[in-house]
Amino acid sequence: MTEDQIRGLLEWFVDDEELSVGIVAGVTTKEGRLVVGYGRLSADDPTEPDGDTVFEIGSVTKVFTSTMLADLVVRGELGIDTPVQALLGAAARMPTRGEAEITLGDLATHSSGLPRLPDNFDPADHTNPYADYDAERLYAFLSTHELRRDIGEVVEYSNVGYGLLGHALALGEGTDYEALVTERILKPLGMADTAVELTLPLRARLAPGHDERLRPAANWDLNVLAGAGALRSTVNDLLTFIEANMGLQESPLEAAMEFAHAPQVPDPALGMDLGLGWIIAVEGDRRFVWHNGATGGYSSFVGFDLEAGEGVVVLSNSANLGDLVGYRLFTRDFE
Repeated sequence: MTEDQIRGLLEWFVDDEELSVGIVAGVTTKEGRLVVGYGRLSADDPTEPDGDTVFEIGSVTKVFTSTMLADLVVRGELGIDTPVQALLGAAARMPTRGEAEITLGDLATHSSGLPRLPDNFDPADHTNPYADYDAERLYAFLSTHELRRDIGEVVEYSNVGYGLLGHALALGEGTDYEALVTERILKPLGMADTAVELTLPLRARLAPGHDERLRPAANWDLNVLAGAGALRSTVNDLLTFIEANMGLQESPLEAAMEFAHAPQVPDPALGMDLGLGWIIAVEGDRRFVWHNGATGGYSSFVGFDLEAGEGVVVLSNSANLGDLVGYRLFTRDFE
């Protein structure tokens, strides 16, 4: 794989398909990294984004949340079968089904029976839809919601479930989501350019977001559901995360990451398995472990092939999914 091949693929995405304003792709192997940017930050700023440009990463945040759970489990601080109610205490009453309780593992595998979004989700500002969804609203939803199916019966992708997972883990540790992810993952890996709340230097490197029609889009703030998609990051920082997952660098999270990669439940709708947060796809003799994400103005993709020793990160400043770029990088489809 060459820089020219990657750049040609990014040109196709930005210029030919008109799916983004700016995009950055990074590939890592045991031989090192290759990071390529293309396009511009905005219509008014011709600066080409690079490996240190900051983007919202949306649901890629979920694999950070699930890795925190895996770390707590392998250290013996929690169990994968710990009921969520045990961490919430008297703050809220979790919905149940028969004698079954929703566990942390159910949330981490989208098998809890909770819907994609809570039924009291009613944003005051649709350009920043999660900003006013706070703990009070989350607890009200949980205390009144009736599960429509048995816990563990099917996989149903749930943003509220992952937001709840991040919130519950933070409550259990007596802190907030950003402090917990910083302590457990970002600091140990040296990921100084990844955060929920951006410092002024990081905000200066934030690429403006654009919607599906490439119009300027507002940034998103996820409040109590931060664990579902609140992180901002760079291609270089996410390559560090992927390298730790692949064992290309030593990490205190090695056991937790291996646990998170292990298949937990099948997802018939995708035709793939789910680990803790990660989606596991098998194509021919290749096994890809990946996740994607999108907010109102950004899209993201991270993935790796452990056997091939190759990882890929794609960040774009439009809401059009950059998954196809990531997939074509994995399969060497440059035509």
